[in-house]
Amino acid sequence: MAQERRDSADRPPQSTVALIARQPRWAIGILALALMAWAFLAWIAIDMGHPFAQLTMPASSSWTASNMLAIWSMWAVMMAAMMLPSAMPMVLTFVNMSAPSGDMARARSFVAAYLTVWFAFSAGATAAQWALQLPGWIDPMILSTSPLLTGALLLIAGVYQFSRLKRMCLSRCRTPLGFLLGEWRPGAYGAFVMGARHGLFCVGCCWALMALLFVGGVMNLAWVAALSIAVALEKLLPRGDRLAAALGMVLIALGGIKLMTGSG
Repeated sequence: MAQERRDSADRPPQSTVALIARQPRWAIGILALALMAWAFLAWIAIDMGHPFAQLTMPASSSWTASNMLAIWSMWAVMMAAMMLPSAMPMVLTFVNMSAPSGDMARARSFVAAYLTVWFAFSAGATAAQWALQLPGWIDPMILSTSPLLTGALLLIAGVYQFSRLKRMCLSRCRTPLGFLLGEWRPGAYGAFVMGARHGLFCVGCCWALMALLFVGGVMNLAWVAALSIAVALEKLLPRGDRLAAALGMVLIALGGIKLMTGSG
């Protein structure tokens, strides 16, 4: 395997299209999971009168255990819907590198670890939602009602786009082969560790943009989709790092305008 990794380092990284062509089953599986997650989100947004949907939109911060579980579930599914498509090149590259050994359990372990990290992030997002609802800064639709909160989140997300941590994490996410060669570990547990580390870099790259879900509203599928596209373009486009910087400037400008005008 060590010789194989050295040989892989001498080859240029494959395009996403080439990776999909080599691993169509895995590509279809990832897309199917993402589509099911999007369908779940669409169902909640459309059928808000359903008892489960109501649990995700408590009228006050007096949450029950059922509210917490439903809200965490919503966040977890939303993170899977938003992040799996942009993680596809990393997963497919890992599958390609694991294919010679015939141990596809490693690939499943890698994906499970990646999602586990985002599910843990969802627990933090659930806690943030409760904390923001406590003073009335967001409404039951999980939409900011405070110009101060909206402006602050926009500014934080914009400034973070230029941070050293953002650049480092984005670089790891944009170079699947380089990340995997540097992080390679044997066995199913090693694959789990690799998936978890990729998930942590992904969270480090995207957490501030995810916080903007409170700005546009978690139930606003157009807003959720727009953030998903921004994350994917940052990671997948050849000049995605420049796009990240341009997005940062736009967010800083919008945040400053919101704070100065105090408009709703």
